[in-house]
Amino acid sequence: MTATTASGPTASSGTGTGQRPPQQLRRPRLITVSFLGKVLVLSIAALLTLGPVLWTVSTSLRPVTESLGATPTIWPTSLDFGSYADVFKQVDMWLLVWNSVLVTAACAIGQMITAAMAGYVFAKVPFKGREAIFALVLATMMVPMQVTIVPVFMLIRGMGLADTLLALILPAIPTAFGTFLMRQYFLGLPDELGEAAAIDGAGPWRTFFSVYAPLATPGLAIVGILAFNFHWNEFFRPLILTISEQNFTLPLGLVSLQGNMGTGSVATVLAGVVISMIPALVVFIFGQRTLREGLTAGSHR
Repeated sequence: MTATTASGPTASSGTGTGQRPPQQLRRPRLITVSFLGKVLVLSIAALLTLGPVLWTVSTSLRPVTESLGATPTIWPTSLDFGSYADVFKQVDMWLLVWNSVLVTAACAIGQMITAAMAGYVFAKVPFKGREAIFALVLATMMVPMQVTIVPVFMLIRGMGLADTLLALILPAIPTAFGTFLMRQYFLGLPDELGEAAAIDGAGPWRTFFSVYAPLATPGLAIVGILAFNFHWNEFFRPLILTISEQNFTLPLGLVSLQGNMGTGSVATVLAGVVISMIPALVVFIFGQRTLREGLTAGSHR
């Protein structure tokens, strides 16, 4: 009886009988000079990046008379959405958007397919002269587009595709950067997967489509997003390879908003620019997670 009563308080007062010790409060993070420096640098970088975008949006909402003022203000004195209506009145906006969507989607899908296949061959299929050919592919990245535009134009005209949307799509399908990116991605995948598929009787095509291609989805997403962003904003090639307004893409069609000798409304031009940014912004919002995972996939291996 005495032993029982003596052990009771001792057992109940211990910390191992189910009672949780009080959690220690976290110490507040000290604000150091290094931390303030990082915040300052990031703030300046954000301002330099978002400043032109904010100015474009604010100017597109100004009245026409205010947008032509000699001393523009940061924020409009009054909001005026009439410039957005003027964009659709002055140009066939729906046709421009459709042409841009068609060209951009075809280029992005084409680059994803060719980059995946070429990258897989350079990474997993041994053949004589592989490294030399890959070096030649990388060398094409050093050649400016302005140097090759004349031979490309001659080939397009010889094929009878001048002043067509195919003239913008076909030359853009091969991509040296996408090939390099996918090759590096496939090099990070184990060779044992292909060996196991070969033991099961799978050929090279079956191994690529059933084993390696599904694992390369993050890399393909990077290629597709970068291709979409580049060709959606592309201006130089459409300027050279297209003549008819019915084949203009969005960046080229927005130039006509400037008017003769640049006498058009600045607010109207920037309203068209804001409209053209919306699809790229939507693609980034929905694709940023896949893009981030694809860019960091190699660091987890």
